[in-house]
Amino acid sequence: MRVFYSVFMKEIITFLRSWGLVAVVLYSFTLDVYIAGSGLVITPRNVTVGYVDEGNSITAQKILAKLHPPEFQKPKRFLSQKALLDAIFDKKIMVGIIFPKDFEKKLANHDHPQIPIYLDSTAASQAYITLVYLQNILLDFSMSQKLFDLKIHKLFNQNSDSKMFISFVEMLSVITMLGIILTAIVFVKEKEDGTWDILLLTPAKSSHIIFAKAFSQVTIMLGGIIIALGFVVLEVFQAPLNGSFWAFMLLSILYLLTLAGIGLFIAAASQTIMQVAQLSMLIAMPLIFLSGAWTPIYSMPTFLQKLSLISPLRYYIEGSESIFFRGTGWEDLWGYFVGVTILGIITFWYGYKKIGKLF
Repeated sequence: MRVFYSVFMKEIITFLRSWGLVAVVLYSFTLDVYIAGSGLVITPRNVTVGYVDEGNSITAQKILAKLHPPEFQKPKRFLSQKALLDAIFDKKIMVGIIFPKDFEKKLANHDHPQIPIYLDSTAASQAYITLVYLQNILLDFSMSQKLFDLKIHKLFNQNSDSKMFISFVEMLSVITMLGIILTAIVFVKEKEDGTWDILLLTPAKSSHIIFAKAFSQVTIMLGGIIIALGFVVLEVFQAPLNGSFWAFMLLSILYLLTLAGIGLFIAAASQTIMQVAQLSMLIAMPLIFLSGAWTPIYSMPTFLQKLSLISPLRYYIEGSESIFFRGTGWEDLWGYFVGVTILGIITFWYGYKKIGKLF
């Protein structure tokens, strides 16, 4: 235990003395998470709108009055459809709406008038969300009578606040990248500095050295998680914590050990820090893609849905979201703990064997 503690503290002190590495970790767990949460907008914002009103319809003006900031800029009128389409082509406006000459008459006769809408879909996701907004606005004017009422209940995120969700998922993605890279760096740095042979001559078991170095980085990552939660996710974006904080921390520890195993494998295969960065990206990006962080699992092709079962980040994200947003209790989290634990044992055992061959 004395050898383990000595190596463990040596790595912690080395990390604290490396101001560049400390700055990267602090930035990743604070500003990066904040920028992702506040800068990534998935709702219309400052959308430029143009329109042609061939019949000078009063209803058209009422519809256009619903397009107000910050989602939409003040609609700009054009005298012809050609001028409107030219403005979209020249990227002067994003949305073009045409109110036909007989729009008001057909609306009064319940004749279901059509309103052509032209969208610049080069930014496909923003165009699609804008179209949904426009459809909801136009629905109020196009329905001649209400056949039924919808009672909508928004669960787990009543205000549909995307910022807290995006910042939370970004934090989990940052954990994935740094958890792998930091574990690999503590070994590869010994190779770059020429102290690997000295490490081999250390009068200690290789297992003590490997575990001490790996757990030192797990401890650093836990500190980063607490900082990101306390100062950004919970404080700035007001994300809820409906479940157990300790359940989340235990799940995080298991996940970090999984990442440490991947880091050990990369350390065994790398000779320089540049190789660590390259291999880390090569391994981490597929894990993130298959985790459901950017695309829901159910939206993926069947093959990728099955392949996502080998991504430990999938279990970590789903388990963490259940704890924070759904308030899931310990008894219903066992599936996520089992998934992360099984993958963690496999990856850590394999990484330990690979790095152990170098001792």
